[in-house]
Amino acid sequence: MTTTLPAPEVQDAPAPAPARAATRADVARAAGVSTAVVSYVVNEGPRRVAPHTAARVRAAIAALAYSPNVAARSLRKGSSEMVGLVVPDIGNPYFAELARAVEVAASEQGLLVALASSQADGDVERELMAELSSRNVDGLLVSTVRPPEHLPPPPPGHRPTVLVNASRPYPGYAAIGADAAQGAYDVVDHLLGVHGHTSVALVIGASTERLPEPREEGFANAFAAHGLPPGPVVRTVFSRTGGYEALRRILSWRHRPGAVFLSSDEQASGAYRAVREAGLECPEDIALVAYDGTSHSEFSWPPMTVSRQPIAAMARAALATVLGSSPVGNHQEFATELVVRRSCGCP
Repeated sequence: MTTTLPAPEVQDAPAPAPARAATRADVARAAGVSTAVVSYVVNEGPRRVAPHTAARVRAAIAALAYSPNVAARSLRKGSSEMVGLVVPDIGNPYFAELARAVEVAASEQGLLVALASSQADGDVERELMAELSSRNVDGLLVSTVRPPEHLPPPPPGHRPTVLVNASRPYPGYAAIGADAAQGAYDVVDHLLGVHGHTSVALVIGASTERLPEPREEGFANAFAAHGLPPGPVVRTVFSRTGGYEALRRILSWRHRPGAVFLSSDEQASGAYRAVREAGLECPEDIALVAYDGTSHSEFSWPPMTVSRQPIAAMARAALATVLGSSPVGNHQEFATELVVRRSCGCP
């Protein structure tokens, strides 16, 4: 009789212990220097290190895959080397390009950008500003959705804050924005003066401000300069859907205008769809122009005539302002540029 013995129980080999992360002391031993010298090389100061010694330290850092403790370094330097950026909607082409411009400007200063979207909600915006400030960012750039009377001055100890995309001053804050009233005036004046339109509709988002919205103000001023009553205004949301629905409404009118000024590129992209769905052509049946001037306007078809904001210049100015702790109440206003393309009827 054959007896089958049970197979010996095989135990899994113990998992190898995770490799210990290299420390500053490890780098110092490998390079034959003190930990202070390692710190000077990593932080580029405050004391000078001889080039050959610094090269030896960097070689040891690379060999050991040493990663400095960023949090500890931030505490020592009193800087997180990071700025916060809060925008209403990162999906909006304008805010996407603004975020990219801030990122480029920040990288030139050796800074990172912490980006957050407020979803165009004032309460969310307030919470994000408080959260980013508590994380010790070097400064905050905020495109606020709150009107001046609803945005209280920052509390003592709050991170330096600059408002971007601000068309007017905000008490207690440094602010940067484009001259939206002039930008709107320029593009509507082009429709009235060059193309001879007498009826131009404005599509604009609903405003919570008690003062006239600058784009609406510039729109009305252009008509006044030509001795004409202002055209009709359609209020909608600042989105593709908003522009689409506004154009569908305008195209249903018995006496529709010959041209439409859209207050953002995002609205304009929705407007194009509405025109095409109606079996119409732009600019032959209805001319379209817009405010913002992102790359989307250039690559739409036909290419769109716009009042373009200088996004890169404003981003650089905003970053320089927040890092330089510009006096509160200071409002920098940038000129827009009229960019003429085919959507208005120009060749």
